[in-house]
Amino acid sequence: MSTPPVPANKPHRGIYLLPNLFTTGAMFAGFYAIIAAIGGHFSDAAIAVFVAGILDGLDGRIARLTNTQSEFGVQYDSLSDMVSFGVAPALVMYTWTLKSLQDFGPFWGKFGWCAAFLYTACAALRLARFNTQVGMADKRYFQGLASPAAAGLAMSFVWAATEHAFDQRLIQILAPVISIVAGLLMVSRVRYYSFKAWPLSDRVPFFWIPLVVLILIALAMEPSGVLLAIAASYVLSGPALTLWGLRLRREKRDSTRAEERVEK
Repeated sequence: MSTPPVPANKPHRGIYLLPNLFTTGAMFAGFYAIIAAIGGHFSDAAIAVFVAGILDGLDGRIARLTNTQSEFGVQYDSLSDMVSFGVAPALVMYTWTLKSLQDFGPFWGKFGWCAAFLYTACAALRLARFNTQVGMADKRYFQGLASPAAAGLAMSFVWAATEHAFDQRLIQILAPVISIVAGLLMVSRVRYYSFKAWPLSDRVPFFWIPLVVLILIALAMEPSGVLLAIAASYVLSGPALTLWGLRLRREKRDSTRAEERVEK
């Protein structure tokens, strides 16, 4: 008696190991950041989130290079991002400074944890919107600030302020502002360059090599300050890029209307 043929569309039960190992490593780094923040090691917590960002950037590229993309990997990556770039930065910011706002009264104490929750909720919304737009959005740009970039801004501020002993009052003012602004930018329609389409070929201009060397030297000498400058510059680039695009579209629309008037 012959056995019935196996359906061709039967799904595989296994998962791809290599890219998911990097995803797990990113989630581990995010979880460690929470533990380090609870223990009062805020610089270590910030560094752990940056490590999570590096691993998160590698897992997708490794999956594409090894042709091991899967729907499981996409969903697992989103859950890992939620831990590393949604929950971890918010808890680090809260235990580091936002919690101390309660010294100014009950209202400000509630304001501190609400700012942290707003960041977390916006990160979740950002990831959910990104998943629903996979395959439809322009890969050259992100709609809204990506959660790793938002986490990079918050954690570079924590790292720099801790390393250089910023004034406590200044920290208490800037920490909720950064948490709220980073959260709102994640769910905004502001466009950010994604770097997914770069480089356009295997060859790049020569000046990129000394530029990368200079950046590496600067990072070796002053990592927290350089990362804060890079993160802040990227965050500000989004509104600038969006305003520039609106200006170009307005000029194109005005030019089209002028041509229509001439034809009439």
